[in-house]
Amino acid sequence: MTTTSQFLLTLGGILLLGLVTSELGRRTFLPRVTLLLIFGAIIGQEVLDIIPDVFANRFDLIANMALLMVGFLLGGKLTRASFYNSANNILWISISAAIGTTVLVSLGLFWAGVSLEVAILLGCIASATAPAAILDTVLERNYQGKFKDLLLSIVALDDIWALILFSLGIAIVTSLNGNGAEVSPMLTAGKEIGGAILLGLLIGFPAAYLTGRIKQGQPILTEALGLVFVCGGLAIWLDVSFLIASMVMGAVITNFARHHDYPFHAIEGIEWPFMVVFFVLAGALLELSSLKELGLIGLVYIVCRSIGKYVGAYLGSRCSQADPGVRNWMGIALLPQAGVAIGMALVATNHFPEYRQTLLTIVISSTVFFEIIGPIFTRLALQKNKSAGTR
Repeated sequence: MTTTSQFLLTLGGILLLGLVTSELGRRTFLPRVTLLLIFGAIIGQEVLDIIPDVFANRFDLIANMALLMVGFLLGGKLTRASFYNSANNILWISISAAIGTTVLVSLGLFWAGVSLEVAILLGCIASATAPAAILDTVLERNYQGKFKDLLLSIVALDDIWALILFSLGIAIVTSLNGNGAEVSPMLTAGKEIGGAILLGLLIGFPAAYLTGRIKQGQPILTEALGLVFVCGGLAIWLDVSFLIASMVMGAVITNFARHHDYPFHAIEGIEWPFMVVFFVLAGALLELSSLKELGLIGLVYIVCRSIGKYVGAYLGSRCSQADPGVRNWMGIALLPQAGVAIGMALVATNHFPEYRQTLLTIVISSTVFFEIIGPIFTRLALQKNKSAGTR
């Protein structure tokens, strides 16, 4: 069998699986994200190992394309109206959940006997969430209402706070290791975040004016995909966060395109095939064997991160006087964690190779847990607030 036929057969099979998974997701308590990850793990390298290398080797490309669309769609939720009505809630909850998780995980791990340096790094990594998993859980049943809007707005800002905390953590650990003059982590984070925001603005403002002109007031799918992929390509080439860049671009177009109501609505109809392949391959590449190495420290990390998200979001909700449903359920909805955390762990191991084994073991094993279990809690939180959010 040729590589082309292998690739096409695998792609077709995975897409058809997405139809079955969507139906199962509607009929069971499991979100389709979790079902796709489980299926991917079964057919992946550690169980059946039936995904050909020619397909698995393209995971990075597929993941980047899917995440670019996720960033653009999340940015589209950051409208003037959402900030006008909920800016206080969005900022308080997002910042409090990120900081609360970092502090609680760091303290918990240090109490469990982990060195202060590793505890700080893992605490910062724990603040990240999984925007793709959360967005798909929301879109799966087309949830509406204030809770859903608030959740997506918070997730859109989450990566920014996580990157800032992570860069601060690296700077602190560098200082603790005796190299206080090291400032490159902060400069790197500033470049990655600031450069991404600038790129999103530079593409977003012209696009806000120019799009929707071919069919008056109706931005077409070709425009959407062209802008998303150009933005992503430039971001990767310039070594800035493509997720933040596409998010900023989407937010700018949404807020400044006066001649059409909603930018690129059609993209919501085609992002699902990319997400299907993304989650199946993510499941196939999960290192299930790492769960055996979780141990006490890994359990402390999972428990502290779960409590940290809940307590942090709860305190932020109290400070911003959010509704009881938001106070009680927002932290639970933010539990999914995926590729961003693993990426941070890899960056940390490049800075501190002496911590490589501990960092990767805990982050990879806990990511398997949160990636599969987290969307279940996100759906539960959305279900509990479905009626309250629409009033």
